[in-house]
Amino acid sequence: MFGQFGIWELILILAILLIIFGPSRLGDLGSSLGKGISGFRKSLKDDDSDNKEEGQSSS
Repeated sequence: MFGQFGIWELILILAILLIIFGPSRLGDLGSSLGKGISGFRKSLKDDDSDNKEEGQSSS
């Protein structure tokens, strides 16, 4: 029930966000969110590669 969003729901959410934050603030918010997700993924990848290197060197 809550897992499926149609196009009209997404348009409504975007319109509400646009009214609340404004176009320039919304762009900054999206950019910051993208950088945060990118940094999180990079740290997970780095941590994963560090664990693999430790496993190989101790064997």
